[in-house]
Amino acid sequence: MYWRCFVGVLNREMLKFWQQRSRLLSALVRPLLWLFVFAAGFRSALGLSMIPPYETYILYEEYIVPGLAAMIVLFNSMQSSLSMVYDREMGSMKVLLMSPVPRSFLLCSKLVANTLVSAIQVYLFFCFALLVDVQLPLMGYVYALPIIALLSIFLGSLGLLLANSIKQLENFAGVMNFVIFPMFFLSSALYPLWKMQEASEWLYKVCAFNPFTSGVELLRFGLYEKLAAKELVIVLVLTLITFTFAVRSFRPKPAASFSTSSSGNSGNSGAGNKGAGNKGIGNKSDGKKQRIKANQQGRP
Repeated sequence: MYWRCFVGVLNREMLKFWQQRSRLLSALVRPLLWLFVFAAGFRSALGLSMIPPYETYILYEEYIVPGLAAMIVLFNSMQSSLSMVYDREMGSMKVLLMSPVPRSFLLCSKLVANTLVSAIQVYLFFCFALLVDVQLPLMGYVYALPIIALLSIFLGSLGLLLANSIKQLENFAGVMNFVIFPMFFLSSALYPLWKMQEASEWLYKVCAFNPFTSGVELLRFGLYEKLAAKELVIVLVLTLITFTFAVRSFRPKPAASFSTSSSGNSGNSGAGNKGAGNKGIGNKSDGKKQRIKANQQGRP
């Protein structure tokens, strides 16, 4: 039963992703725009020195590839949560709620499907990054896969937590932009933290405490076959916290709609019985009139 439910949710999300070709296109256009266009302008402005995990001086294109890969995961996770709000408004969420499996299993299945979609988009982006001569270690692509999965589950849980607290689709779209852009721009995805510290101390502290920064650095070290232990612990703890709160906040109220429909049905039934009673009274009155008329005709 659990396996069938998992496969059903996975097939549904993959079919939806395959039918939405524009979703894949937009997911690749954003990072490629940064990689091919903005990197050319920032290359001279952000002269990078030798910082971990790099062992030599690097170009700006090579620095931002891990950050852009994390950006793909961020946008896809929030967009997947947006589809959850859409399903709730359209009523298709009730189909999932009719399943006998726990809510936590349903959310896990949706997060796994979101992880698979994110991994497909990220590795397609890595293929395009080869066009600008961004050479990453071959085993780095393998080490990056579990990190992408962990980051996707963390950001997906955060998106589901927001989706559970926001009931209307248009409101969630605004909140999603309010969350995505500060998390992305106030991180080390596009520029190293020491550049931030040179510009502003308080801005550096904000970027350092940004959880997305930990995810970006974890992915950056993984792509170069290294482990960022501190960032790994931070992302693991935040993943457990956000997933727990997402499961607890996922409390739909089908009973309210059921009681409303039941009261409506009982009201309609009462109205029908009342109409039947009125009809019986009318028939009784008509019979009495016919008897009086027959008696009058029978008189001499």
